[in-house]
Amino acid sequence: MNDHAKRYVLYGAPGSGATPVHAALTLIGIPIETVDVAPWKGEAERDKLAHVNPMRQAPVLVLPSGEVITESAAILMWLAERHPEAALAPPADHPLRAQYLRWMAYVPSSIYSMYWVRDEPSRLAADAESEKVILERTRERIAECWRMMDAQVPRGTPYLLGAKLGVLDLYVAVVSRWTPGRHRFYREAPRMAEVVRRVDAEPRLADFWAARFPFTPGWEGPETA
Repeated sequence: MNDHAKRYVLYGAPGSGATPVHAALTLIGIPIETVDVAPWKGEAERDKLAHVNPMRQAPVLVLPSGEVITESAAILMWLAERHPEAALAPPADHPLRAQYLRWMAYVPSSIYSMYWVRDEPSRLAADAESEKVILERTRERIAECWRMMDAQVPRGTPYLLGAKLGVLDLYVAVVSRWTPGRHRFYREAPRMAEVVRRVDAEPRLADFWAARFPFTPGWEGPETA
């Protein structure tokens, strides 16, 4: 088997839901090929995913065997379990395992799902005025969900589930950069704000962030969002 055949192939644009998956693969040290696709940019981009995901959504991870995994949380949890040596998730008998599963499900169901609507509010809105309402209300709902999560995650540890950086930290660090932006996230979720700043500064990810989700001027979003 040649080197190309052994590679994982990850579909998804920089800064998208593929980013925490790519970060996890980076920490694990797995060779990876990226295919940059931004399905929120329209039908042409979505069509590029049809052969690997009938939903035409990213991220998609194609394993060396040819098996396909979709859904960001599922991919992250699978990688953590497949590579326990990387210590990216609490093992099955860990006291925080239940909370790990809880929050890994919460982020996509309560927060990430809002962006399917936000990317194209016309999917649900009847007119332009309705679209404005949807954008405003989903923004506030996202902020509320971060606030509720922050009130319930464990305290007193460097990362969300203990002393080691894990896939949940990567997931939150990336999604918290989306609307309404990090400044709003910092206000709503002060405990998690400390954590994501550590993830941002992780030396093992410095080159990765620079290449795939750089901290360019204004990256934290509007201060008044």
